[in-house]
Amino acid sequence: MVIVSPSLAAANNGNWQTAHRWAQLLRASHAVRITTGWPDARADDDQVMLALHAARSAASIAAWAAARGSHSLGVVLTGTDLYGEFAGRPEVLRSLALAARLVVLQDQAPAALPAELRPKARVVYQSTPQRQPLAKTRRRLRAATVGHLRDVKSPRTLFEVARRLAARPDIALRHAGDADGHWADEARATQAQCPGYRWLGPLPHAQARALIQRAHVLVHTSLAEGGAHVVMEAVRSGTPVLASRIPGNVGMLGGDYAGYFPPGDADALAALLLQCRAEQADAPDGTLLARLRAQCDARAPLFDPEAERRALMQLVQELQDPR
Repeated sequence: MVIVSPSLAAANNGNWQTAHRWAQLLRASHAVRITTGWPDARADDDQVMLALHAARSAASIAAWAAARGSHSLGVVLTGTDLYGEFAGRPEVLRSLALAARLVVLQDQAPAALPAELRPKARVVYQSTPQRQPLAKTRRRLRAATVGHLRDVKSPRTLFEVARRLAARPDIALRHAGDADGHWADEARATQAQCPGYRWLGPLPHAQARALIQRAHVLVHTSLAEGGAHVVMEAVRSGTPVLASRIPGNVGMLGGDYAGYFPPGDADALAALLLQCRAEQADAPDGTLLARLRAQCDARAPLFDPEAERRALMQLVQELQDPR
């Protein structure tokens, strides 16, 4: 089996994390390798392809279909394939048509596909090991945001929230992620003006996961997501999520989740943070944080590694046996 990923370890992004994790989960029963493009020097032995990113892996997808046929080809759809800059582009539509199976990472994603392609869709929730929830202070509210600073992640929503809460040192906003150009400038400016906000820059994955585990809430401001890794990691760490109401988040957290705000709405997000902070001294069962924790706990089994492994094994079986 070959997994085509546009990014490798140095990028430390969602594509690489998914490719690396899937390779680990499948290696107990399959020979698996990861490459950025196909064909390559080791292509002769490949029997099944999983290609991450319908747009960025379009050339590899087309080459596989031409050489091996479509029956053993699975294409994994990212947020930008489904909802963002690549949605509807000719190379994406061609990749969707060529694939035998379309892999999506949350249960709202099939609705974004053309109706005739939805029967090919398979939902494979991402996974991570469960972490023990930590005891957390009531003296302040710690909110963590994890993700590279770029337009689709809407970091400006968090900057605006920081300014609205500049007089509230009891609400600590910690922002991890790489940034270039004007985003780095805006993060530094926000940090200089807002005592509660700190931009931490890029963190190794283990440190980012620890940041999420220590937080009272994960704040996720994205405008579009295929299925955010950090949301799943928060749920599996006992950390509730305040998330933009977009299909990629609803597909992971559920339609009735109480922690949504409209995308880009800094006032609504600030109000949720203020409510969480105001209720920290209240009875544990009567607070928004307690409700969000319970809802996240109910979704946590979806993101168990064994559940992901079973879903992947079923997918590979379908690609090996097209009947």
